[in-house]
Amino acid sequence: MDTTTNPELFYINLKEKLYDTAKWPSKYLYKFIIKSNPSKVNTIETIFGNIGAVIKKTTSKNGTYISVSVNVVMKSPEDVIEKYKQVGRLVEGVISL
Repeated sequence: MDTTTNPELFYINLKEKLYDTAKWPSKYLYKFIIKSNPSKVNTIETIFGNIGAVIKKTTSKNGTYISVSVNVVMKSPEDVIEKYKQVGRLVEGVISL
């Protein structure tokens, strides 16, 4: 997710697309890539841990990166976006897909 140019415009467009493509509440799949670092993985798990998320972690072939997939029922597009922002604030160097 490229939020470097204009993050707020990106999130406005994402919110519109989410409203157009799903009925809320709805299941949503987050995908994050981070450098292998247990504390960063723990932070993502903590962010989603108390809302019934199913979290899957896959380490890259060389062990340099970890892909974290989070499947969770979200109440609204605003809630989806807030989680993206929260991860972005708390996990340095995260790539959101």
